[in-house]
Amino acid sequence: MKKTLIALFIAAPLSAQGIDPQCPAGSMNSSGTPDNTMVAQDACQKAIDLFRYLAPQLGTIVAGGNPTQGLTGTLGGPGHFSFGIRANGLNGSIPEIDRVVPNTRGARVDAYPIDEQLVGFATADLGVGVFKGMASSGFGALDVLVSASYLPEYSNPSVEVSEPSGGFKFGLGAKVGLLRETSARPGIAVSYLVRQLPTVAITGKSGDDRLFLNDVNIKAKSWRATAGKSFLFVGFGGGFGRDTYDSDADITVTVAPREATQGGTGGPIRLTQDLTRTNFFGTVWLNAKVMRIVGELGRVSGGTIETYNQFTGAQPADARTYYSIGLSFGR
Repeated sequence: MKKTLIALFIAAPLSAQGIDPQCPAGSMNSSGTPDNTMVAQDACQKAIDLFRYLAPQLGTIVAGGNPTQGLTGTLGGPGHFSFGIRANGLNGSIPEIDRVVPNTRGARVDAYPIDEQLVGFATADLGVGVFKGMASSGFGALDVLVSASYLPEYSNPSVEVSEPSGGFKFGLGAKVGLLRETSARPGIAVSYLVRQLPTVAITGKSGDDRLFLNDVNIKAKSWRATAGKSFLFVGFGGGFGRDTYDSDADITVTVAPREATQGGTGGPIRLTQDLTRTNFFGTVWLNAKVMRIVGELGRVSGGTIETYNQFTGAQPADARTYYSIGLSFGR
């Protein structure tokens, strides 16, 4: 549990391979002992590499696929709406942070073992019809989209997650109709939606070492082209698009004294990342009397990420598969 929570809120900048210049350099004194700043250099670099590794996974699970579940076209103008709740899941790979102890004599290349696991996240989405579009085709129809995500605070002996601005975060977007669905043709639309996670502060603990992540912000900006059609009690659809994951955070590391080595600190360091990936997905839904039960399967790929440390398994920019299941109401 603690590894998943640490993993879900870490993001960092893309940079050239090598020691990040923001990490303290430091030096050895005449007796061959590292000074206070060099002690923290490896911890700093490892924190940044972990950020780089986990950022694409977090962006994927926030973005998801179809912005309105069980509805690939538009709603049909004023008086029409849809509301959905969903659980997104990702075939994630989480570095085993506790298995690698930071070096106190400067940055060192280590290989992190990977724990493969399913990572989950819940969102709610609201669509409101604004304009019906052309009478014959529905071209130009407009829906306003609102999303909400919620994250509870969490604490155990190894990690604390707090939310200085509250546990909810809202996103906004719009969908434009290209073709209205009828008995003979599918519904087709394009959309743009920005989803965000609540701003969090995280303290990670390993023995007496500390990793402080403050003002962690995660934003996924997504455009989609979707098409689909209902047949009696079942519907099918699919789509593609592009996602940009914007992440930023402030980090500080504190390394406790070791035997014959003094402790040290690094930071605060401001981290940012912009990563763009391609997203393809398919969806199926069951039309019940008052709701739709929706399932979705998608895959994202693209982008280049370099790290100083290594990972024994899936790499930072590898393609990822995600899933979604949810309920949708209204029309």
